[in-house]
Parts: sequence; C-alpha cells; structure tokens
Amino acid sequence: MTRPTSLPPSILLEPVRRAEAGSWLIELLPGAAYQARYIAPQASIGFAFDGQRGLHAIGSDRIRPFEATANALAFIPRGCDVFSTSPRGGEYLRVIRTDDTPLVGDGPFNNLIDPQAIALAQRMRAALLRGTGAEDWEDWAQTLAQRIQRAAKPLPSPTGSMTAKRLRLLDEFIDAGLEGPLSVRSMAQLVGLSEGFFIRAFKQAVGRSPHSYLIDRRLARARNLLRNPAQHLPDIALACGFASQAHMATAFRQRLGLSPSDMRKR
Repeated sequence: MTRPTSLPPSILLEPVRRAEAGSWLIELLPGAAYQARYIAPQASIGFAFDGQRGLHAIGSDRIRPFEATANALAFIPRGCDVFSTSPRGGEYLRVIRTDDTPLVGDGPFNNLIDPQAIALAQRMRAALLRGTGAEDWEDWAQTLAQRIQRAAKPLPSPTGSMTAKRLRLLDEFIDAGLEGPLSVRSMAQLVGLSEGFFIRAFKQAVGRSPHSYLIDRRLARARNLLRNPAQHLPDIALACGFASQAHMATAFRQRLGLSPSDMRKR
C-alpha cells in the first residue's frame, strides 16, 4: 500500500504502528491519502475511525465510489482482489490473521456498526499509540473476530435516518466549523431533522453520540496539527475548538491514553 502525501518535509508523518501476537498482526494506519491494489494473502478485519470516501473494487473488477462510515467494521476474506484509493483517507485499524485459519464469511463487507467493537477498537488504538507492548493483543484480536460473527451487509437506510449523503454533509459542516462551538441543534437543523430524532439516528448510524463524534473530529485535527513542530499547543487547542490546552489534554488522555506532548514525541 502506498500513501502519497503533499505535506512539506518539515511536517512529520505519523507512522504505521504495529503489534504482533500469536497468529495476529495488528496495524494502525494513519489518516492520509492512499492508493492500494493487492490480492489479500490472509483474511483481515478493518475498523474505520474516520469517515472515508474514494473509489474501490472489492472482490470485483467494477470500480465504484465508496463511502465508509466512521466507527464501522469491515471484512476482507483471504484471496479477495482489492483496489481502493482515497484522496484523504482516514485512520484505520487492520487486524490480520497470519495463519491459514479462515475468518468468518466468504464475501467482503463494510459499514457494520457494533458498539462493543467500537469500544475495543478505541482501546487497541490507544495501546498502539502508547507503544508499551504489554497488552492483551491476542485476546483483543480474537474478540474482534468474534464480533464479526454477526456480520451482515447493512440494510438500506430508512427514510429520515442518517443516510450517506447526510453524513457527508455533516462531516463537511463539522470540518468547516471545527474551531468554534458546534451545537447538536445546528447539526440537526442542517440535515432537516428534529434534535431528538437526529441524536438517535446519528448514534444508530455511527455508533457514538454527536457530541462524542465531535470530540473525535477535534482530536483528529489536533493530531494532524501536532505533526508540525512549529505549532504551539495552546494554538492547536484553539484551532480545534477546545476551550483551552488543558481541555485538549484531558480529551487526549481520556480517548487516546496519552497527552498531546507525548503524542508529539512519538
């Protein structure tokens, strides 16, 4: 997989972080533009922390647009022909079975929302970012595999729910106003839903509340800005909509398990 970038040399790129345990390889791919084409040598489970958009052909020679929902599981069976490209990408956890034991399912899928898988993927990401090494990787990978036992291709979204178009509109709205106070009411009004219905529909589609998702987006931008050593932490906090550097640091520790300063060092 190649991940081209247009960032100037002075801005550091996040590395691919890896852990190996038994018959499992766990990788955390940073959010960046990418283009990949391969035949999967082993089955793999994916988890998209961010919404992603681009073109792909998975198990088919037909290239078509795709939209990956944030906080959603994906599955690629062994031997599947994969082509995928995205001008922006998104942070992605990949869990690969490295022996010949097959994982569940004969066909690929994505956009599966599972609350337990979301919590587990968040824990695995935090452990990879900390890089301590003393973690229950094998148990975590096996548990994530068990979560896809219930895998099924998502049904079409019912009328009035969080469709792909509405999720895309919300992401654009959040990215444009991330430095300021974004309210749930303004997000609901944007997609033409009542606030109560919007909160329920959003959580069903993304697996997290709108407020929690907004914190995730603020952290994602902060991590991107941390790559530039010329950016000061108080300025990063304000640019990402945090009330202060301390507020940002608290969110980092709660969600990622380390401080912004430690993140920058790593």
